[in-house]
Amino acid sequence: MQDKKICVIGLGYIGLPTAALLANRGYDVHGVDVVQSTVDIINRGETHIVEPELDTFVKAAVNSGKLKADLKPCEAEVFILAVPTPFHEGFVPNIDYIVSATKAIAPYVKENDIVILESTSPVGTTNKVEEVLKENGVDTSIIFIAHCPERVLPGQIMRELVENDRIVGGTTPEATQKTVEFYNTFVSGEVLSTDARTAEMAKLTENSFRDTNIAFANELSMLCDKFEIDVWELIKLTNRHPRVNVLQPGAGVGGHCIAVDPWFIVHAAKESNIDAKMIRSAREVNTYKTEWAIEKIKNETLRFETENGRKAKVACMGLAFKPDIDDLRESPALYITRRLMADGLNVLAVEPNISEHQEFDIVSYSDAIKQADVVTFLVGHKEFKNLNIKTELDFCGVLR
Repeated sequence: MQDKKICVIGLGYIGLPTAALLANRGYDVHGVDVVQSTVDIINRGETHIVEPELDTFVKAAVNSGKLKADLKPCEAEVFILAVPTPFHEGFVPNIDYIVSATKAIAPYVKENDIVILESTSPVGTTNKVEEVLKENGVDTSIIFIAHCPERVLPGQIMRELVENDRIVGGTTPEATQKTVEFYNTFVSGEVLSTDARTAEMAKLTENSFRDTNIAFANELSMLCDKFEIDVWELIKLTNRHPRVNVLQPGAGVGGHCIAVDPWFIVHAAKESNIDAKMIRSAREVNTYKTEWAIEKIKNETLRFETENGRKAKVACMGLAFKPDIDDLRESPALYITRRLMADGLNVLAVEPNISEHQEFDIVSYSDAIKQADVVTFLVGHKEFKNLNIKTELDFCGVLR
């Protein structure tokens, strides 16, 4: 099957690793992105995102001639859509990028081609891809359309792309079978078959499950703050029970999946006159935890100003949505930093995984600690562990 040409639409955190992996497995891969600088960087054999091992994969793929990036699609036998799926105001799912990507590939899709939607999507989106292709002149009865949601962890993407089980759901049984055969050429985990709508719901369910469990930990942390109990010690003790595994609280929940996908279920349920109470409540708890953290920081700065007669310098330690990556998407730490700056606080922004940011200067963590009057840990980056700092504002337990 490696003689097939692959066209990957979207060269971000999922599309680029997938394209690089396939190219290193012998496929001829044509990657597409709408940003010229991204295309240029990749064609130099470099990467525009931080992910362990990705730079090595991309360099090898480009040097071998198996990976090329461009602004436009081309003819291929397999098309993979890996574009963002954010939401509109009011948490209404936004599949505009998917629709645009589908329209872009329509002139190049031919008989027996496979079109795979990897973007995490609301239920029914794969059928929407089929509908858009039809509207743009493609005979969808002679091609194979399926959904195979990505399910990798940032920081371990290159390994998990291969090792994790995958779920494939086609718009027809034949589409499912053809797509399963394709993934079996590079995935060592089990490739599981279902239909498109179930595959879509499976990914949303996975992330809603995680969100709900994190919400429990975040709510527990706020209760413990009121009860004057060390939540980290409490969780450690509680998890000694053989059937209990309380997750770690944080400053909220971020990322392109867990902070977004539950809203897809909530929105779909609302349209069907159903209230997804638990899923919605979990989202609200995790969103509130971020606001709660902001108030805790503000109160600490007010205390400092009252005692010292001057404004406090606040070190915001971490901007990414999780430890040891550069991904800022839906990051509660980034939101907190922006809010504090907008409210007039003197903020030192620290993120060891990026060198610059368009909104504010990035300060090294060592300099920030020396300058700051209030040090607040928002992300548990490895650089922050074992620092000898006394602080009451460790929202992620990195000093524990």
